[in-house]
Amino acid sequence: MDRAQLLLVGLPLFLFCSDIVSLFSPPPAKPATTPLHHHHHHHHQSNSPPLIQQQQQQSSLEFPSQKASGIGIGNTVKIDFCSSCSYRGTAVTMKNMLETQYPGINVILANYPPPLPKRLLSKLVPIVQFGMIGIIVAGEQIFPRLGFAVPPSWYYSLRANKFGSMASTWLLGNFVQSFLQSSGAFEVYCNDELVFSKLKENRFPGEIELKDLVGRRVANSRVIDGEYWS
Repeated sequence: MDRAQLLLVGLPLFLFCSDIVSLFSPPPAKPATTPLHHHHHHHHQSNSPPLIQQQQQQSSLEFPSQKASGIGIGNTVKIDFCSSCSYRGTAVTMKNMLETQYPGINVILANYPPPLPKRLLSKLVPIVQFGMIGIIVAGEQIFPRLGFAVPPSWYYSLRANKFGSMASTWLLGNFVQSFLQSSGAFEVYCNDELVFSKLKENRFPGEIELKDLVGRRVANSRVIDGEYWS
């Protein structure tokens, strides 16, 4: 093989290996936060108690007003969306809108996974891709070991356009995997109660519509001193 052929063969294999590593590798661990140690000199210790008392008094005076001003405090909105469907931008827009309309509300974004059979099939697609590319590259050595004296006719058809067959296998496999990993969901929950479902409505909610739906739940569950009052 010349350099061009090695590049065409190695590039799909490199992309496939990178997909396998990113698919099965665990998410990176969050960096541990180390507490900051403040060193106070001896001549400043005499002034520290009054400052601490003043800060405590200010915080105790400011906390009730902040708590009363946040009409969304104590309410949680969860938006489960299909991350592989490029719905994240819409989810972030809805999150910013709700946090602006209802200060203090807790908006959580999470991925809505597809059903279990589709998830299992999506994990098999890279294995099929790798197997097809391996057969196209070295089928004459693989088929005899599998008990075939003569390779099947479809192998010679793929072998006739080797690089086109590998590229088609890679692109088709990625399309199938993306389809299997998509759920098409955009589900909105307010205080664990479903208020909008794209799976049922077959559409996205409007900003005004979602604001009204969440506002009704917020109005029906006011939080006073950590207790819900209807």
